[in-house]
Amino acid sequence: MNIGEIIRQSIGSLLRNRLRSGLTMLGIAWGLVTVVLLLSYGKSLGREVLNGFLGLGDNVIMIWGGQTSMQAGGERAGQRVKFRDGDTEAIRDTVPFLRAVSSETDDTFSFKYGSKVVNIQSKAIEYPYGEMRRLKVESGRYFEPADFTDHRQVVIFGAHAAQKLFNGFPPVGESVNIEGHVFQVIGVLENKIQDSSNNGPDNENAFVPFDMMRLLRNQRDPDSIVFQPVSGDMHIKAIQAVRAVLAQRHHFDPKDDKAIGTWDTVADSAEIMQFSTALELLLGIIGAMTLGVGGVGVMNIMLVSVTERTREIGLLKALGAKRRDILSQFLLESLTLTFIAGVIGMMIAIAVAYMIPPMPLYSDIYKTANHEGDIILRASPEVMLISFVILAAVGIVSGLLPAIRASHMDPVVALRHE
Repeated sequence: MNIGEIIRQSIGSLLRNRLRSGLTMLGIAWGLVTVVLLLSYGKSLGREVLNGFLGLGDNVIMIWGGQTSMQAGGERAGQRVKFRDGDTEAIRDTVPFLRAVSSETDDTFSFKYGSKVVNIQSKAIEYPYGEMRRLKVESGRYFEPADFTDHRQVVIFGAHAAQKLFNGFPPVGESVNIEGHVFQVIGVLENKIQDSSNNGPDNENAFVPFDMMRLLRNQRDPDSIVFQPVSGDMHIKAIQAVRAVLAQRHHFDPKDDKAIGTWDTVADSAEIMQFSTALELLLGIIGAMTLGVGGVGVMNIMLVSVTERTREIGLLKALGAKRRDILSQFLLESLTLTFIAGVIGMMIAIAVAYMIPPMPLYSDIYKTANHEGDIILRASPEVMLISFVILAAVGIVSGLLPAIRASHMDPVVALRHE
């Protein structure tokens, strides 16, 4: 008997017992809807949490000066490590597998526009900083190399910082007074989701060329250095290489973890992804257990079917059917019942997912448009594939016991069954 014939027999059996089959299929369909919605929720939540963290930047590593805890280079422990002018250039010239390197200094400056004066947290940065930190300009432009080489007095505002100073008036092209010096506004950043930051989110910051710190604070040395390896897999190697360069310049042991503070966002991203995977796995297990309840119904209806068809099984065996033939037939019947209910459940799940409105996560905090950053339930191809794998497992487990029972029947006893 071929697979097509078995499937036709299975459908015929379902139609002969419509109420019983319908109730059994309802349990499977309900379980699959639960699996799809839970997996969709876990996937969406994990994705948005990761994207919120990655608002900080892609594969970004930040380092800053600390205090030595080991003797090295003729220096005693306890020495303060403070970055100097030239450290960033030394890293850029010495470490070949870095995509970008930038100095950074954070400070609060007094901004004046017209009669309004506002204190705004500001960052002095170098040109490569914007791409590393995902600084996307909504209006105006980002810095260009000439802004740094020509020592132009220009500034870019984060979305909220611009609103704070300009109250909705278009800032680009306007001039502002920063600590007594006139700067031209060349751009305003997009409002972005960022739930991790160093000294405040980018939405609240203003950005000026690093050399302007010499004008605003008479400062040439960076507070910190930001760099990005050519790939995330090289983050540890990049940190070790940068520490070696700075250790040579500042006379400390490269293995001294306290000499330099490090924020490795690549490692943090991996931990968030592990959390996301664990959450999806937990929700998938919960959904699979719900689907398993429907599987019990499938097992029950198949056991009843085996009992009702005992003489048929005996006849098949008397005509030469082997155990594996009987096993395959009843297992395929179980899978047919399961997957028909699964297809119905998947269609219901897709419809229900679209009917459920986006669940707020970041939109209320960051005032984003079009529910950006919220949890949106959608049955993605990946979720559908995982759901059907779980469904197949439930179908096999549910049909295996009845199929084994049928295949082990004695043909003589089965033919005598009334």
